[in-house]
Amino acid sequence: MRSPCRRLGMRPSLVHIAITLDEDYLRGSVAAVHSVLRHALCPENVFFHFLLYDNSLESVIHTSFPALRFKAYFFNPDKVRGLISTSVRLALEHPLNYARNYLADMLDPCVRRVIYLDSDLVVVDDVGKLWRTDLRGRSVGAPEYRHANFTKYFTERFWLDPKLAGTFTGRKACYFNTGVMVIDLERWRLFGHTRQIERWMEVQKAGSNDGGGRIYELGSLPPSCWFSQGTWRRSISGGINMGSEVIT
Repeated sequence: MRSPCRRLGMRPSLVHIAITLDEDYLRGSVAAVHSVLRHALCPENVFFHFLLYDNSLESVIHTSFPALRFKAYFFNPDKVRGLISTSVRLALEHPLNYARNYLADMLDPCVRRVIYLDSDLVVVDDVGKLWRTDLRGRSVGAPEYRHANFTKYFTERFWLDPKLAGTFTGRKACYFNTGVMVIDLERWRLFGHTRQIERWMEVQKAGSNDGGGRIYELGSLPPSCWFSQGTWRRSISGGINMGSEVIT
């Protein structure tokens, strides 16, 4: 029997892109796919991986893009529901918002690298440029917010706890956009980044439940900052339109 990769023509040499499919943001996901195909020099070399919790949404992709090469993956919301704490924005509490952290577990082993795009992004250049980003031996490439006040995303409890605050000792604090990531899935699996993120979510959840206090104010972003210290590269290439921001 042929492997799933062979059956789908899912060669690792293709440009692999992962996007979530959610009924509330379905138009955005369709627009993102269209923008990738429109600007790609070789759209036939692009393979999409859709993460969804409603299998009926797969038919929308078949209807909208009859010739699209893709595979759909069901993301069980129960996998993270018990780890999610209340957030400053309700959208950040949606289980599918955390699916990006499980790409290395969900995608087939033959997929060694993937581009993750949020469903509200529009690509304005050849995605191949983004795909060819040199990660220089790191697990993740992502755009950095250079002028963000990094300290405001963590609570007083975090900064007053020597063990927690010591996470950044001797390291440059970072704040990067997890809505656009080039991920080396082999390194991600090797270093167990998914479990690292889950452990920080457990600390946050425990503080919320026992009255000890939260340690950060956002949804999934702060754990991504923590696990990636020393494992990410901030400069990525390729045009991505994020509202008023264009990353090049």
